[in-house]
Amino acid sequence: MTDVAGSLAVTHREVGRRTIDAGEAHTALIRRTYDAPVEEVWSACTEPKRINRWFMEPEGDLRLGGNFALEGNASGRILRCEAPHLLALTWEYGDDPAAYVELRLSEAEGGGTVLELEHASVKESFLVNDPETGDWGVGVGWEMPLDFLESYLKGQTPDQPTSEWFEFTPELEKRAAERGALWARAVEVAFARSLGTA
Repeated sequence: MTDVAGSLAVTHREVGRRTIDAGEAHTALIRRTYDAPVEEVWSACTEPKRINRWFMEPEGDLRLGGNFALEGNASGRILRCEAPHLLALTWEYGDDPAAYVELRLSEAEGGGTVLELEHASVKESFLVNDPETGDWGVGVGWEMPLDFLESYLKGQTPDQPTSEWFEFTPELEKRAAERGALWARAVEVAFARSLGTA
């Protein structure tokens, strides 16, 4: 599976702000490089039968303007699709206002693919892990499956849907906590920057 220490070190985490339809939003940006061509990463991120090998399989009208759902999780609408470089969609979870997710792929210098995933939400507490409920913040919630994407691209995941092999282990819990601490630090840096002290 993925080199966890390596992925912690090479993952860029950034917190910012932008305006979305629901209002002024906080953003979490993740940037990673994968050792695979852009077209391969795009395919793994947009074809349902491939997505379900490292994430959850989306159902619905999976085309521009169509609606999708991830069983027991989020739903939304596909806003932009510019293959193989850009996918933008709304992300609706429970009663929260619709968030915005954008996936951007570009060729990495020296080969491979730079993946940027930006999640924007007006919800105040979505960035960091909640120690009381155990809920992951959005940064951790995306980083964990992006580890599985790396393993999938390397041929290291089972050839079956994640629903048949994923298990939340103490190792994953530890990994989520480590990433949660890194996201908490990213929030601190963004706050200091907004005050002009960073």
